[in-house]
Amino acid sequence: MRIALASDHAGYPLKQYLVDYLSGQGHDILDLGVDTPDIPSDYPDASAAVAQAILDKQVERGILVCGSGVGASIAANKFPGIYAAVCHDTYSARQGVEHDNMNILCMGARVIGVNIACELVNAFINAVFSADKERHVRRFHKVQAIEKQHLV
Repeated sequence: MRIALASDHAGYPLKQYLVDYLSGQGHDILDLGVDTPDIPSDYPDASAAVAQAILDKQVERGILVCGSGVGASIAANKFPGIYAAVCHDTYSARQGVEHDNMNILCMGARVIGVNIACELVNAFINAVFSADKERHVRRFHKVQAIEKQHLV
């Protein structure tokens, strides 16, 4: 799978770990920065980079890492067509894709460690939207209608 990853300075160490981890699993990684934890950087910039990569169809999914995951999620969700959520448990990381068509996983580097992050990433990238479930499609279309009305 082609996956974009980005972080702010707080998420840099975890993002770098995940770049290596996912590359080692054979995924094609688009690393959109940052390149150091030593220079303060802003999570909205990371969110914009990953969201745009998805919207431009450069990647299938994205992963954002900031201190808590919350700011990155809020910023990413400002883009129409982006469905980002903070997940710190595997159920939500999987179910967010299967039921809600989530395309960006957000995580907090100050909240979880590398082992849980790897479990979350595996749950996220191995999940598929359940387009055969009428209720999931119906709900997703309702989300898109809200998006169309308010984010345009």
